[in-house]
Amino acid sequence: MMVRSMTGYGKSECVIDNTKYTVEIRSVNGKNADISIKTTFVPREKEMELRNYLTSELGRGSIDLFVTKDVTAGVAPKHINSELIAEYYKSILGAFKGTPFEKGITSPEDNYLAATILRMPDVIEVERTQFGDEEWAVLFNSIKEACDNLNKFRIQEGVALKADVLSKISLIESYIPEIEKYEKLRVDSIKERIFSRLNEIVENPDMNRFEQEMIFFIEKLDINEEKVRLRQHCNYFRETIESEPMPGKKLGFIAQEIGREINTLGSKSNQADMQQWVVRMKDELEKIKEQSLNIL
Repeated sequence: MMVRSMTGYGKSECVIDNTKYTVEIRSVNGKNADISIKTTFVPREKEMELRNYLTSELGRGSIDLFVTKDVTAGVAPKHINSELIAEYYKSILGAFKGTPFEKGITSPEDNYLAATILRMPDVIEVERTQFGDEEWAVLFNSIKEACDNLNKFRIQEGVALKADVLSKISLIESYIPEIEKYEKLRVDSIKERIFSRLNEIVENPDMNRFEQEMIFFIEKLDINEEKVRLRQHCNYFRETIESEPMPGKKLGFIAQEIGREINTLGSKSNQADMQQWVVRMKDELEKIKEQSLNIL
Protein backbone atom coordinates (compact mmCIF):
# COMPACT_ATOMS: atom_id res chain seq x y z
CA MET A 1 0.00 0.00 0.00
CA MET A 2 1.32 3.43 -0.97
CA VAL A 3 1.80 5.73 2.02
CA ARG A 4 1.01 9.41 1.45
CA SER A 5 2.13 12.45 3.38
CA MET A 6 -0.44 15.09 4.30
CA THR A 7 1.99 17.82 3.18
CA GLY A 8 1.90 18.57 -0.53
CA TYR A 9 1.62 21.09 -3.33
CA GLY A 10 -0.07 20.82 -6.72
CA LYS A 11 -0.36 23.30 -9.58
CA SER A 12 -2.05 23.48 -12.99
CA GLU A 13 -3.08 26.05 -15.58
CA CYS A 14 -6.02 26.53 -17.92
CA VAL A 15 -7.23 29.07 -20.46
CA ILE A 16 -10.78 30.47 -20.34
CA ASP A 17 -11.89 33.14 -22.82
CA ASN A 18 -8.28 33.74 -23.89
CA THR A 19 -7.26 34.37 -20.27
CA LYS A 20 -4.91 32.11 -18.34
CA TYR A 21 -5.84 30.93 -14.86
CA THR A 22 -3.48 29.25 -12.40
CA VAL A 23 -4.77 26.71 -9.89
CA GLU A 24 -2.69 25.93 -6.77
CA ILE A 25 -3.54 23.50 -3.97
CA ARG A 26 -1.48 23.34 -0.80
CA SER A 27 -1.93 20.99 2.14
CA VAL A 28 -0.38 20.44 5.56
CA ASN A 29 -1.21 17.96 8.29
CA GLY A 30 -4.54 18.14 10.12
CA LYS A 31 -6.87 15.86 12.05
CA ASN A 32 -9.69 16.20 9.51
CA ALA A 33 -10.32 17.68 6.06
CA ASP A 34 -10.19 21.44 6.63
CA ILE A 35 -10.75 22.96 3.18
CA SER A 36 -10.36 26.67 2.45
CA ILE A 37 -11.37 27.94 -1.01
CA LYS A 38 -9.46 31.20 -1.42
CA THR A 39 -10.80 32.44 -4.72
CA THR A 40 -13.81 34.27 -6.18
CA PHE A 41 -13.74 32.29 -9.43
CA VAL A 42 -15.58 29.25 -8.03
CA PRO A 43 -19.36 29.71 -8.43
CA ARG A 44 -21.15 29.52 -5.09
CA GLU A 45 -23.45 26.75 -6.30
CA LYS A 46 -20.37 24.64 -7.12
CA GLU A 47 -18.57 25.02 -3.77
CA MET A 48 -20.16 21.97 -2.13
CA GLU A 49 -19.39 19.80 -5.16
CA LEU A 50 -15.79 21.04 -5.07
CA ARG A 51 -15.41 20.43 -1.32
CA ASN A 52 -16.75 16.90 -1.64
CA TYR A 53 -14.34 16.19 -4.47
CA LEU A 54 -11.31 17.52 -2.56
CA THR A 55 -12.28 15.54 0.53
CA SER A 56 -12.65 12.29 -1.44
CA GLU A 57 -9.35 12.78 -3.28
CA LEU A 58 -7.17 14.22 -0.51
CA GLY A 59 -8.63 12.69 2.65
CA ARG A 60 -7.36 14.62 5.64
CA GLY A 61 -5.31 17.76 6.01
CA SER A 62 -5.50 21.54 6.11
CA ILE A 63 -6.09 22.24 2.41
CA ASP A 64 -5.98 25.64 0.67
CA LEU A 65 -7.20 26.15 -2.92
CA PHE A 66 -6.10 29.23 -4.87
CA VAL A 67 -7.21 30.28 -8.36
CA THR A 68 -5.44 33.34 -9.76
CA LYS A 69 -5.83 35.20 -13.03
CA ASP A 70 -2.78 35.98 -15.14
CA VAL A 71 -2.64 39.78 -15.18
CA THR A 72 -0.41 39.75 -18.25
CA ALA A 73 -3.21 38.13 -20.20
CA GLY A 74 -5.56 41.03 -19.60
CA VAL A 75 -7.00 42.67 -16.52
CA ALA A 76 -10.71 42.65 -15.80
CA PRO A 77 -12.29 46.06 -16.33
CA LYS A 78 -12.49 48.30 -13.29
CA HIS A 79 -15.57 50.07 -12.03
CA ILE A 80 -15.43 53.34 -10.05
CA ASN A 81 -18.24 53.60 -7.53
CA SER A 82 -19.24 57.30 -7.84
CA GLU A 83 -22.00 57.02 -5.25
CA LEU A 84 -19.60 55.64 -2.68
CA ILE A 85 -17.10 58.45 -3.45
CA ALA A 86 -19.82 61.02 -2.68
CA GLU A 87 -20.67 59.25 0.59
CA TYR A 88 -17.01 59.19 1.65
CA TYR A 89 -16.68 62.90 0.79
CA LYS A 90 -19.71 63.85 2.89
CA SER A 91 -18.41 61.77 5.78
CA ILE A 92 -14.99 63.43 5.60
CA LEU A 93 -16.53 66.93 5.58
CA GLY A 94 -18.72 66.02 8.53
CA ALA A 95 -15.80 64.57 10.49
CA PHE A 96 -13.68 67.73 10.08
CA LYS A 97 -16.48 70.27 10.51
CA GLY A 98 -15.82 72.59 13.44
CA THR A 99 -12.18 71.53 13.76
CA PRO A 100 -8.98 73.45 12.89
CA PHE A 101 -8.63 71.10 9.88
CA GLU A 102 -11.91 72.23 8.29
CA LYS A 103 -10.21 75.02 6.29
CA GLY A 104 -7.87 72.46 4.69
CA ILE A 105 -10.80 70.57 3.20
CA THR A 106 -11.67 72.45 0.02
CA SER A 107 -13.45 70.37 -2.61
CA PRO A 108 -13.47 66.89 -4.18
CA GLU A 109 -11.18 68.30 -6.84
CA ASP A 110 -8.44 68.71 -4.25
CA ASN A 111 -5.67 66.32 -5.40
CA TYR A 112 -4.79 65.03 -1.95
CA LEU A 113 -8.41 64.52 -0.94
CA ALA A 114 -9.25 62.81 -4.24
CA ALA A 115 -6.28 60.45 -3.93
CA THR A 116 -7.29 59.60 -0.36
CA ILE A 117 -10.89 58.82 -1.28
CA LEU A 118 -9.83 56.64 -4.23
CA ARG A 119 -7.88 54.46 -1.79
CA MET A 120 -10.93 53.87 0.40
CA PRO A 121 -12.45 50.36 0.46
CA ASP A 122 -14.65 49.32 -2.50
CA VAL A 123 -14.28 52.66 -4.36
CA ILE A 124 -12.50 50.95 -7.24
CA GLU A 125 -13.89 47.49 -7.92
CA VAL A 126 -12.55 44.86 -10.27
CA GLU A 127 -15.44 43.11 -11.95
CA ARG A 128 -15.55 39.48 -10.92
CA THR A 129 -15.62 36.80 -13.54
CA GLN A 130 -18.89 34.92 -13.61
CA PHE A 131 -18.30 31.45 -14.98
CA GLY A 132 -21.02 29.54 -16.79
CA ASP A 133 -21.17 25.74 -16.98
CA GLU A 134 -18.66 25.51 -19.85
CA GLU A 135 -16.11 27.78 -18.16
CA TRP A 136 -16.58 25.97 -14.84
CA ALA A 137 -15.99 22.60 -16.52
CA VAL A 138 -12.62 23.86 -17.82
CA LEU A 139 -11.66 25.24 -14.41
CA PHE A 140 -12.81 22.09 -12.59
CA ASN A 141 -10.66 19.91 -14.87
CA SER A 142 -7.70 22.14 -14.02
CA ILE A 143 -8.47 21.72 -10.30
CA LYS A 144 -8.50 17.94 -10.79
CA GLU A 145 -5.10 18.14 -12.48
CA ALA A 146 -3.69 20.21 -9.58
CA CYS A 147 -5.16 17.66 -7.16
CA ASP A 148 -3.45 14.82 -9.03
CA ASN A 149 -0.14 16.70 -8.92
CA LEU A 150 -0.55 17.26 -5.19
CA ASN A 151 -1.16 13.55 -4.66
CA LYS A 152 2.01 12.73 -6.62
CA PHE A 153 3.91 15.08 -4.32
CA ARG A 154 2.31 13.43 -1.27
CA ILE A 155 3.33 9.98 -2.49
CA GLN A 156 6.94 11.07 -2.92
CA GLU A 157 6.95 12.48 0.61
CA GLY A 158 5.19 9.36 1.87
CA VAL A 159 7.95 7.06 0.61
CA ALA A 160 10.47 8.91 2.76
CA LEU A 161 8.11 9.03 5.76
CA LYS A 162 7.42 5.30 5.60
CA ALA A 163 11.11 4.40 5.39
CA ASP A 164 11.89 6.70 8.32
CA VAL A 165 9.25 5.44 10.78
CA LEU A 166 9.89 1.78 9.92
CA SER A 167 13.62 2.22 10.49
CA LYS A 168 12.84 3.65 13.94
CA ILE A 169 10.47 0.76 14.73
CA SER A 170 13.33 -1.61 13.87
CA LEU A 171 15.65 0.34 16.16
CA ILE A 172 13.23 0.00 19.07
CA GLU A 173 13.06 -3.75 18.48
CA SER A 174 16.85 -3.97 18.27
CA TYR A 175 17.12 -2.42 21.75
CA ILE A 176 15.11 -5.24 23.36
CA PRO A 177 18.02 -7.77 23.21
CA GLU A 178 20.27 -5.08 24.67
CA ILE A 179 17.94 -4.80 27.65
CA GLU A 180 17.82 -8.58 28.01
CA LYS A 181 21.60 -8.68 28.51
CA TYR A 182 21.17 -7.06 31.90
CA GLU A 183 18.19 -9.04 33.18
CA LYS A 184 20.12 -11.79 35.00
CA LEU A 185 22.74 -9.32 36.19
CA ARG A 186 19.96 -7.14 37.54
CA VAL A 187 18.35 -10.01 39.48
CA ASP A 188 21.68 -11.12 40.98
CA SER A 189 22.49 -7.55 41.94
CA ILE A 190 19.12 -7.02 43.61
CA LYS A 191 19.36 -10.34 45.43
CA GLU A 192 22.86 -9.56 46.69
CA ARG A 193 21.90 -6.06 47.81
CA ILE A 194 18.84 -7.22 49.74
CA PHE A 195 20.65 -10.15 51.33
CA SER A 196 23.50 -7.89 52.43
CA ARG A 197 21.05 -5.46 53.99
CA LEU A 198 19.20 -8.33 55.68
CA ASN A 199 22.40 -9.61 57.31
CA GLU A 200 22.98 -6.17 58.74
CA ILE A 201 19.70 -6.11 60.61
CA VAL A 202 19.11 -9.85 61.35
CA GLU A 203 21.69 -12.27 62.75
CA ASN A 204 20.14 -15.50 61.50
CA PRO A 205 17.68 -14.73 58.70
CA ASP A 206 15.14 -17.33 57.64
CA MET A 207 16.49 -18.31 54.21
CA ASN A 208 13.28 -20.05 53.14
CA ARG A 209 11.30 -16.91 53.86
CA PHE A 210 14.00 -14.86 52.17
CA GLU A 211 13.79 -16.97 48.99
CA GLN A 212 9.99 -16.70 48.97
CA GLU A 213 10.12 -12.94 49.27
CA MET A 214 12.80 -12.74 46.56
CA ILE A 215 10.68 -14.80 44.16
CA PHE A 216 7.71 -12.51 44.78
CA PHE A 217 9.85 -9.38 44.35
CA ILE A 218 11.53 -10.63 41.14
CA GLU A 219 8.15 -11.60 39.66
CA LYS A 220 7.02 -8.00 40.14
CA LEU A 221 10.08 -6.85 38.18
CA ASP A 222 9.67 -9.44 35.42
CA ILE A 223 9.52 -7.78 31.98
CA ASN A 224 8.79 -10.76 29.73
CA GLU A 225 5.17 -9.73 29.13
CA GLU A 226 6.20 -6.18 28.26
CA LYS A 227 8.80 -7.43 25.78
CA VAL A 228 6.26 -9.73 24.10
CA ARG A 229 3.65 -6.97 23.82
CA LEU A 230 6.23 -4.47 22.60
CA ARG A 231 7.28 -6.79 19.78
CA GLN A 232 3.61 -7.43 18.91
CA HIS A 233 2.88 -3.71 18.74
CA CYS A 234 5.90 -3.14 16.49
CA ASN A 235 4.69 -5.88 14.14
CA TYR A 236 1.17 -4.42 14.16
CA PHE A 237 2.64 -1.03 13.26
CA ARG A 238 4.31 -2.57 10.20
CA GLU A 239 1.17 -4.48 9.16
CA THR A 240 -0.95 -1.33 9.43
CA ILE A 241 1.35 0.90 7.41
CA GLU A 242 1.61 -1.77 4.71
CA SER A 243 -2.06 -2.66 4.42
CA GLU A 244 -4.24 0.41 5.07
CA PRO A 245 -4.81 3.25 2.56
CA MET A 246 -4.84 6.00 5.22
CA PRO A 247 -3.07 4.58 8.29
CA GLY A 248 -1.98 7.84 9.93
CA LYS A 249 -4.48 8.00 12.80
CA LYS A 250 -4.18 4.30 13.58
CA LEU A 251 -0.39 4.51 13.63
CA GLY A 252 -0.72 7.23 16.24
CA PHE A 253 -2.81 4.94 18.45
CA ILE A 254 -0.34 2.06 18.04
CA ALA A 255 2.53 4.40 18.94
CA GLN A 256 0.70 5.22 22.18
CA GLU A 257 0.50 1.51 23.05
CA ILE A 258 4.21 1.11 22.26
CA GLY A 259 4.87 4.01 24.62
CA ARG A 260 2.97 2.32 27.46
CA GLU A 261 5.10 -0.83 27.19
CA ILE A 262 8.32 1.19 27.04
CA ASN A 263 7.30 3.19 30.12
CA THR A 264 6.54 -0.04 32.01
CA LEU A 265 9.95 -1.41 31.01
CA GLY A 266 11.53 1.72 32.41
CA SER A 267 9.65 1.51 35.71
CA LYS A 268 10.60 -2.16 36.14
CA SER A 269 14.18 -2.00 34.91
CA ASN A 270 15.68 -0.92 38.26
CA GLN A 271 19.11 -0.92 36.62
CA ALA A 272 21.06 2.00 35.16
CA ASP A 273 22.20 0.28 31.95
CA MET A 274 18.71 -1.04 31.20
CA GLN A 275 17.24 2.42 31.76
CA GLN A 276 19.65 3.91 29.24
CA TRP A 277 18.30 1.60 26.54
CA VAL A 278 14.75 2.47 27.59
CA VAL A 279 15.61 6.16 27.12
CA ARG A 280 16.86 5.36 23.61
CA MET A 281 13.55 3.61 22.89
CA LYS A 282 11.61 6.67 24.08
CA ASP A 283 13.73 8.94 21.90
CA GLU A 284 12.96 6.89 18.77
CA LEU A 285 9.28 6.66 19.69
CA GLU A 286 8.95 10.45 19.96
CA LYS A 287 10.35 10.75 16.43
CA ILE A 288 7.85 8.14 15.22
CA LYS A 289 4.94 10.05 16.81
CA GLU A 290 6.05 13.29 15.21
CA GLN A 291 6.34 11.71 11.76
CA SER A 292 3.08 9.79 12.10
CA LEU A 293 1.21 13.08 12.51
CA ASN A 294 2.08 13.86 8.88
CA ILE A 295 1.02 10.47 7.47
CA LEU A 296 -2.38 10.48 5.77
